[in-house]
Amino acid sequence: MQSKKKYCSGCDSEQYIWKNHEGKKYCKMCWSSQNKSIKKPKAILSPRGQIAQKSDKQKAIDKAYTLMRKAYMTQNPLCNIKIPGVCTGPSCDVHHTAGRGIQTLVQATWVATCRECHNYCHSNPLEARKLGFLK
Repeated sequence: MQSKKKYCSGCDSEQYIWKNHEGKKYCKMCWSSQNKSIKKPKAILSPRGQIAQKSDKQKAIDKAYTLMRKAYMTQNPLCNIKIPGVCTGPSCDVHHTAGRGIQTLVQATWVATCRECHNYCHSNPLEARKLGFLK
């Protein structure tokens, strides 16, 4: 079943209608030429814009952590884990024995460590738990 020809708003002739736009009917040829000149509405952004990567609360925690970490690292310049055959000596990381969730700012769960010992703790969690470096 074929549709009936109707009046095209673009070429003022009877054609098969391809698109009905804002009450005007267009054949395929007229729509392809008309479509380029029609400006499409831009996406409306919310008043807040894009979603922030971090909340204001997390930004405040990160800022406090950075200051606390700097002071902690100056007080603890050497690795406190000291795994034989792995340790390189000077500390450059803070290992969080309880993870970095809610207890990020609790210094009782921090251990100054060199990068190699830190990697070893995360690569060997069972042994790190036995040694008391993971909870």
